[in-house]
Amino acid sequence: MSKALKPADLRAKSVDELQTLLLDLKREQFNLRFQQATGQNEGVSRARAVRRDIARIKTIAAQAAAKTVAGATAPAAKS
Repeated sequence: MSKALKPADLRAKSVDELQTLLLDLKREQFNLRFQQATGQNEGVSRARAVRRDIARIKTIAAQAAAKTVAGATAPAAKS
């Protein structure tokens, strides 16, 4: 992944898609850390972008979970 993920694009994804993307980014982060430890890393910019993308996905997933819980506990409308 060469571009930073946009919040609007992430909000359009399902929770399962977000979890899959999160897993992929965590693998990439591990590989980047490994490259840095062995001295093969060209720069830290991608590691920084991956770290921010992970945080962005976790935030959006938490917001979606909170919205789901709030919707489930909301009282039913009286008619």
